[in-house]
Amino acid sequence: MYSLLLALIYIAFISLGLPDSLLGSGWPAMHEDMSVPVSYMGIISMVISGGTIVSSLFSDKLTRKIGTRVVTVVSVFLTAIALFGFSFSTKFWMLIVFAVPYGLGAGAIDAALNNYIALHYTSRHMSWLHCFWGVGTIISPFVMGYALTGSTWHNGYRIVGYIQIGIALLLLATLPIWKKVNRAGEEEKTHRSVGLIGALKIKGVPFMLIGFFAYCAAEATAMGWASTYFAEVKDIPAERAAQFASLFFIGITVSRFISGFVSDKLGDRKMIIIGACVLVGGIIMLAIPINSYALAIAAFVTIGFGCGPIYPSIIHSTPDNFGAENSGAIIGIQMASAYVGSTFMPPLFGLLGNTVGFWIMPIFLSVFIVLMAVMITVMFRLTAKSKSSENNM
Repeated sequence: MYSLLLALIYIAFISLGLPDSLLGSGWPAMHEDMSVPVSYMGIISMVISGGTIVSSLFSDKLTRKIGTRVVTVVSVFLTAIALFGFSFSTKFWMLIVFAVPYGLGAGAIDAALNNYIALHYTSRHMSWLHCFWGVGTIISPFVMGYALTGSTWHNGYRIVGYIQIGIALLLLATLPIWKKVNRAGEEEKTHRSVGLIGALKIKGVPFMLIGFFAYCAAEATAMGWASTYFAEVKDIPAERAAQFASLFFIGITVSRFISGFVSDKLGDRKMIIIGACVLVGGIIMLAIPINSYALAIAAFVTIGFGCGPIYPSIIHSTPDNFGAENSGAIIGIQMASAYVGSTFMPPLFGLLGNTVGFWIMPIFLSVFIVLMAVMITVMFRLTAKSKSSENNM
């Protein structure tokens, strides 16, 4: 039964990944259809991320009140509603309206399930959890590419919306399984929450939040603007660029699948270091000024591969670094900091791309990866010292 619940959580994370790559892969066609500048994708991303920030900050309180299972099902239905709303949108303001429920649903499920896995499962399961998120992100660009070839981007959103509804109904039908595996409910209600302010006062948390913000800024930029990079810098048609956007997601998904086999042995910190080194290699490849897009294809796959272990390893290390009793509140803040990076940095890149040129992507990514490496290193050193002091008392 425990394994069956894990499988359902994996499926729920597919539903989280499905919409994440749709906007970036479809935007080259969407902005032309709605007669808005290419940089307006950042506005939609900001609204989505704004919703996720709000729901992430309140996720610990919400999960303790109604449970992870209810939060999960409601969140998937919310994102399904948003996808269908996008599919019927004919004006830019309509996209903004339906971006709200998507953001609220995504933030709640992200924080709740990440905390549940961090508390109850090993590092390998955290890697595979995010691997299934990658499965969802891989599917969507191909669906959008298919829709753009045969019809319009509206059908791309509609198809993914039907998939999302199917997942939501499956999760609703299997709610009794969560009751039988009641360990989650016990954990959610026996520990008193440290609260948002209390979590921020814990040594190392501010550094971790800045590092997580920086990483997610880089990931979201590469994820959201890959399709536009191919279209604007490499002069590739929109429908083909939409499919090339899946390269980043293929890299990140394969990486997380492989990471699951070695993460328990190597540990979270080493996995972060390895991922960062590979990520830097991909950025260097992207910076090489060659007209052929073959190297750019390899670069985005490598960047995705490097990103693979970083996010799940930072999340999974949270209970060990800061205490299981504090993980719910801290992971909620982590999700919020992640979405702050996802909210404000990709639009900034869009503005820079419009004024300077989208070729600036390697420089933009490098700044945030360096910031991430410094902050996460400081965080691990502080928490190691704190645990050492406690053990010596």
